[in-house]
Amino acid sequence: MPDQAAKSLSLRQLELLLALASADSIAGAGARLGMTPSATSHALRTLEATLGAPLLDRNASGVHFTYAGQQILPHVRDVFASLQIVRATASASAGLRSGLLNLGSLGASSSLNILPQLLEMFKARYPGVDVFVTEKPDTELERALIERRIEIGVVALPKPDFDTLALVTDELMAVLPAGHPLAERKTIAVKDLIDYPLIMTRAGSQPVITRMFERAGAKPHIAHDLSQIMSILEFVRRGQGISVLASLVLPQAYDGLVYRKISPASKRRLGLACLNERKLSPAAHAFWAMVREAAPKLKFPVK
Repeated sequence: MPDQAAKSLSLRQLELLLALASADSIAGAGARLGMTPSATSHALRTLEATLGAPLLDRNASGVHFTYAGQQILPHVRDVFASLQIVRATASASAGLRSGLLNLGSLGASSSLNILPQLLEMFKARYPGVDVFVTEKPDTELERALIERRIEIGVVALPKPDFDTLALVTDELMAVLPAGHPLAERKTIAVKDLIDYPLIMTRAGSQPVITRMFERAGAKPHIAHDLSQIMSILEFVRRGQGISVLASLVLPQAYDGLVYRKISPASKRRLGLACLNERKLSPAAHAFWAMVREAAPKLKFPVK
């Protein structure tokens, strides 16, 4: 007979504990789950009372687990991994005639030029499987993978803590208004970019752009900070500044704009990542296996 403590635990409480592992505050962890601050505090107190031990150090700033909390957390992750296996077993019995695949995308690079091709192939093979794609910055995708909110994500590589599958390498390009002084050059030095207002992207390539300037010892003058690629292109076209974007996100042509290579080149690798490819659900495993088989033949519009 299970003991009373085990019977009293709820998945919601355990989900909150998992969210706390990557949150800056207790309220922030609850907000990610759609919980009010009071409901979050109540759920945490109830969980601690049920387990008979404090899980967080209330005297520390931010979120700090006690020794008991640190020891429990891996087992909580195992609980959610086991739930995936339960769902996977049910889906397997249906022969992948149905099911749900949760994927993550780091932004326009993958959402425009990687995932559509892969999803078209997958739906042709498994038309009964529903696919849900969520778009997040790279660091948030890592957290979503760890918390089992998605099974596979298109991410920037390397990712040493995950199983990965490389797909494509692209590079950063300078985006300039036609007629801009730098547009006369075929290749532009990083340090020459800091002479002009920069429209920074908040999408998936922002960390690569930041590192590019840091390596060159150059500090750009960021005039605007935008998240939508089309907004950036239009700002540049209208003379609000120049930009640096990954080649995969750029349209083949955009009236009033030119693209130029940057020296030294800053490249990034994109690929799939998951926590453990051996523990994927049948739908996710089928997607992973399909991409691994097709990877050598896949072609993406890298400029």
